[in-house]
Amino acid sequence: MSAFLSREEILRYSRHLLIPEVGLEGQRKLKAASVLVVGTGGLGSPVAMYLAAAGVGHIGLVDYDVVDFSNLQRQIVHGTSRLGDLKVESARDRLLDINPDIEVTVYNEPFTSENAFRIAEPYDLIVDGTDNFPTRYLVNDLCVLTGKPNVYGSIFRFDGQAS
Repeated sequence: MSAFLSREEILRYSRHLLIPEVGLEGQRKLKAASVLVVGTGGLGSPVAMYLAAAGVGHIGLVDYDVVDFSNLQRQIVHGTSRLGDLKVESARDRLLDINPDIEVTVYNEPFTSENAFRIAEPYDLIVDGTDNFPTRYLVNDLCVLTGKPNVYGSIFRFDGQAS
């Protein structure tokens, strides 16, 4: 993806461009960046939406579940009209609605030791939005072995952690 900003993108990101720590060069870096979000649930949903809104040029989404009515109160990327749809497709469509200038790749499959390297290969950074320890350990091991930054969060009831 070209890091050139169109006139429309300059308008879209005008507030970012005013921030000295971001500016034009920072926005170009965001556009050139690629981030893999593992999990499109309660953590991955808002992260993916903010990445899209910020202008991260390529976002990958990994999940293999479908949108359920019980998801809607916390998985904000999904809506009632998407009940029964694949979460990655629902999330992709919402991200492209937020920002049609980005690229979104979906992986409708579990994130496993058999596919982790293949899926993660084209991404600069991995966001762990999963809710189970085996996948969290896998994402961490992958990031240690590949040298990719690992951003993770955890929520349990009213407690949260981020790193």
